[in-house]
Amino acid sequence: MSNTLMTLNSMQPQRSTDYHTALVAIYSVVLLSGTVSLSLMMHAMKDSPLSTTSVAVLNLIFAHFIFLCTVPFRIYYYAVETWYLSSHWCRMVSAMIHMHMYMSFALYVIILLSRLLTFYNRDTQVSSFKRIHAVIASVVVWIIVLVSVPCGILYSYGKGGTDSNGSMLSNQNTSCFKFGKYMENFKEVNYTVSALIIVVALLLTMLQANILRVLYRKYQKKSSSQQDFGAQLKSFFFALIMVICFVPYHIFRMYYLEHIDMEDINEVLLSLTTFNCLDMLTFLGRKTCYLFSPRRCCGNVT
Repeated sequence: MSNTLMTLNSMQPQRSTDYHTALVAIYSVVLLSGTVSLSLMMHAMKDSPLSTTSVAVLNLIFAHFIFLCTVPFRIYYYAVETWYLSSHWCRMVSAMIHMHMYMSFALYVIILLSRLLTFYNRDTQVSSFKRIHAVIASVVVWIIVLVSVPCGILYSYGKGGTDSNGSMLSNQNTSCFKFGKYMENFKEVNYTVSALIIVVALLLTMLQANILRVLYRKYQKKSSSQQDFGAQLKSFFFALIMVICFVPYHIFRMYYLEHIDMEDINEVLLSLTTFNCLDMLTFLGRKTCYLFSPRRCCGNVT
């Protein structure tokens, strides 16, 4: 029995190293491609008129920017496999990936719902929410998020876990992003959030696909030249990004909540959700700013 335990313990570091190599590669690609994507989008929006959609996109850019600032810490940790900074900063960096995912999801829903309302001839409701209201709401939300998240991380995130004997779990000084054991008291919340994201993402994608079907039947071969079709097509790509990046992870997460020993696999799947940082490319469309030339402007956000 003791020999078996020794064998399993000797295999664990190698398995973790393999996962860490994959995570370094994934986060490096996300950091590079996400930075390029945000740079192109900021250049594209420089001369774009302010609208409710563009305000939502600016919020999305800001959410991506905050997360990308924490990615180098993840890359460094998975490369050296040792955390040299404080445990508070470890929890902060760990929480940012979840904040980024949930903020992105909320903004996707706002963008898609605004397009759905516009399509179903409820323009009065959309236009009544003026641009200044959107800006004020964005500022208020970000103030709340940027104040409440650090406080929540400081006082509760990654704390309060117990082992199988009911003893309090101790923090490890040289490891980070190992908080699966602390989720025991939040299983119901995690199940609810994961189920909600899966259902909403699939529902909005189906509604957006139906809109494209209706518009294509209306315009036929002229669809590509119609502004409303192009706008709804971009929304459909947003919905696809939401499904591809978020749904697989949350399906696995519902299984992971009962199998915390699969924490390494959960980390890899969680890292794949960050590829939604490339969502800005959907707004660039066919007039993509190439060669980073300031004279080659992209089309406006519609």
